[in-house]
Amino acid sequence: MDKPSPGEQQNVIERIYKEAPYLNPALRRIADFIVENPDQCKTMTINQLATACNVAEATVTRFVKEIGLHGYQELKIAIAEALSSSNGSDTPAEDNYVYEGIARTDSNQTIVEKVVYRNIQALTDTKQRLNLAELDKAVEAIEKANVIVFCCMGSSSVAAEEGVMRFTRAGKKCLLFRDQSIQLMTAAIVNQSDVVIGISNSGRSTPVVEALKLAQANGAQTIAITSSEDAPLVKYASITLFTPTKSSSLGPGLSWESTTSKSAQTLVIDILYACFAVKHYDETLGFLEQTYMSIKDTRGDG
Repeated sequence: MDKPSPGEQQNVIERIYKEAPYLNPALRRIADFIVENPDQCKTMTINQLATACNVAEATVTRFVKEIGLHGYQELKIAIAEALSSSNGSDTPAEDNYVYEGIARTDSNQTIVEKVVYRNIQALTDTKQRLNLAELDKAVEAIEKANVIVFCCMGSSSVAAEEGVMRFTRAGKKCLLFRDQSIQLMTAAIVNQSDVVIGISNSGRSTPVVEALKLAQANGAQTIAITSSEDAPLVKYASITLFTPTKSSSLGPGLSWESTTSKSAQTLVIDILYACFAVKHYDETLGFLEQTYMSIKDTRGDG
């Protein structure tokens, strides 16, 4: 794990949350416990934390080093600072939203500021949550792929269509079908030379999960883009790229996917494309020219 910057150390809870999916099971138990019980952890001894997480004290010490801190006492101080910063926020709580954080009384100017801030924060959180080793594996899989198949539902289609546009222009054959039945049938006939990318914020969209399951059974490389490390989609992914987990609360009984999740998903696709294109710079330039020439007469002068 890279050493955190000073800004990241000030909110160690957020950093631990973002890194948790990539830790081994023992270290992840510690991460999950801290994220869920920060008030308790800021006063616990190393022995108490180890006991609560059913690990050895040496494992806690290894966890502290893994997140870039020098000792257990530094971890406790960082947790206390994060809690103090969070408690100092004067943002009023709202029970019902028509969009993330948008209140009934907000002016148009406030709405503009909030929506822009939410999207910027989603992109920043995505950057921090991306694991470079997994990103490298995803790029390598795409390099070797004969066909890239995208599987998605709802707003995740925005990122999938971006993927088709990007990688087709880079010379890769791509498939995306809106119909979930055809997505499943396509996943049933892929093979070891193909890559199937499943995009789902919750990671629980049944058709997308089933598509990755079928593709994996057929030997295809499977890539999941999701926000939840505990989601069924992750089980059938050989490579997983995580986006932030921030859900909207839209009143009793209404729990919708994050309205900014599509921004995070599209950013992951753009990063995948850019990393791939740089590794095949001259070849990609050639394909960009070819694909542009094929459509330039349809664009007019506007």
